[in-house]
Amino acid sequence: MEKIKVLVVDDQKELAEEIGSVLSSDPELAFIGTAADGFDALEKIAQNTPDVVLLDIRMPNMNGVVATQRIKAEYPNVKVVILTTFDDSDYILNAINNGASGYLLKDLSGNMLIDAVKNAHAGDTILPAKIARRIADAAKHVAADREIKLTRAFGLSDREVEIALMIYEGFTNRQISAALKLSEGTTRNYVSSIYEKTKTENRASVVEAIRGVL
Repeated sequence: MEKIKVLVVDDQKELAEEIGSVLSSDPELAFIGTAADGFDALEKIAQNTPDVVLLDIRMPNMNGVVATQRIKAEYPNVKVVILTTFDDSDYILNAINNGASGYLLKDLSGNMLIDAVKNAHAGDTILPAKIARRIADAAKHVAADREIKLTRAFGLSDREVEIALMIYEGFTNRQISAALKLSEGTTRNYVSSIYEKTKTENRASVVEAIRGVL
């Protein structure tokens, strides 16, 4: 079985190397190097495309949000997982919306880091509980400002308003499920109901319908 290739992007080279050392301890992972910022990451990816990129959110020259957008645009199959401290939570929605597979807090254990990389490679959304709550709180805050317009226009329930706004912000069903702690089946049911009430058939038309109201 081929190893999962991982690139670590962090302007703190010593920390990046430490993370790489942890990853190298697992026989299923291949640590292929470090990059100092988003520009450096794109150059390294072009030379040896990884399966997973662990990407610091705060870097000089090109931060993690912009780097995520660029990487996903050029290498859509590469999984990007953001490395962060909890204080960086303002960036959470932006990076997720730009295609990140999730977030890892820098203080997590080695075993959790390894498991998270494998799970991201498998297609899972990586969201520590604290960050998942923050995403849900952010979504609720947005919904509080806009829910009256959506409720009046489409007759959505409170939960449907919350999910409709997350669709509008670019969340996938899996990311909505992770943030709101719903099963993916339940999320799909809510999305279907939103389609029916907004008289739309897909996510793009839902976004257009919501944009017309907001």
